[in-house]
Amino acid sequence: MSTKRRNSGPEMGHDAFLDIVANLVGILIILVVVLGSQSKQVLDEADPAPVQEMATDDQMSTLAQYAMKAASAQADSDRLEASIKLYEAKLDAQRQKRGMLLDLVSEAESAWEEMKDELDQAKVQQAARWSSKQKLEAQLASVRGERERLENVDTPTVQIAHLPTPMAKTVFGDEVHFRLKGNQLSVIPLDGLLRQLERDLKLAFAGKREGRQNSVVGPVRGYLCRYEFEKNRGLTSRGGRVAMATEIRPVRFVFEPVEEPFGQSMDVILSGRSQLDIELAGRDPATTTVTIWVYPDSYRAFRKLKEHLYAKGFATAARPLAADQKITASPYGSRSAAQ
Repeated sequence: MSTKRRNSGPEMGHDAFLDIVANLVGILIILVVVLGSQSKQVLDEADPAPVQEMATDDQMSTLAQYAMKAASAQADSDRLEASIKLYEAKLDAQRQKRGMLLDLVSEAESAWEEMKDELDQAKVQQAARWSSKQKLEAQLASVRGERERLENVDTPTVQIAHLPTPMAKTVFGDEVHFRLKGNQLSVIPLDGLLRQLERDLKLAFAGKREGRQNSVVGPVRGYLCRYEFEKNRGLTSRGGRVAMATEIRPVRFVFEPVEEPFGQSMDVILSGRSQLDIELAGRDPATTTVTIWVYPDSYRAFRKLKEHLYAKGFATAARPLAADQKITASPYGSRSAAQ
């Protein structure tokens, strides 16, 4: 019995130790579980779930303003981009113009070089002309010497044909006007021009414009008539009554051809088949006077023309003019004096 008790004592101590260890492990497991649950609770409390909130009206208004600003900024950006493209296009056009101007400058420089060459050639030609001038002056001196020699030579007697001594008389009958300039004779169609002038004055009379005025009629057979007239409106007395009346008073007439030179040469005039013969055909020499407006360069031709008209029986009236003077007339002018 005693032996059995000694053998069971150590085994019981070993079992008790195991029980203590098992209890400690259980306690540790329980502590780990408790600490884990507490840590999860603490983490859940520290990081709560997000709560969704609805935006307010102010926030929506602010958001709309930002959206409008963003849209405006985008529009400004687009506009700036378009402006940049436009400026780039203008710059390209300016570059092209600059290139064209550079080309023109180059052409101008080339033209200037050519002009300098031409100027050099002109100097050579000027020297040649100077040489020619010297030769011509020498020839002129020779001609003058020959002229002086001929002037000292006795000239032969020349028979001069002349007309009978003329008797001047004022013209009151039919009068035909001609112009003799540059040895060319032309008919001055006074009758046709005066008819047009009369119609023109009637139109001016019906108009409202007053004072001194200018007008022109023609052409008639190659001639124009430029004239001045005064139109006045005022009170006048007729038969004891005073009334408003319009008065037109011609002041000055100028007759000139449309172009220069104008007329037929003296060879044609003296041939018997000219405007002179057509104009004088059917006119009575006893009552018709031929008035010649003659310029200084045609005095010799006038002499021949006067002899030609004298042979036909027509009296001639001369109206000498200066070289640059035009044929003029006025209501207060003088009549021609025929010879």
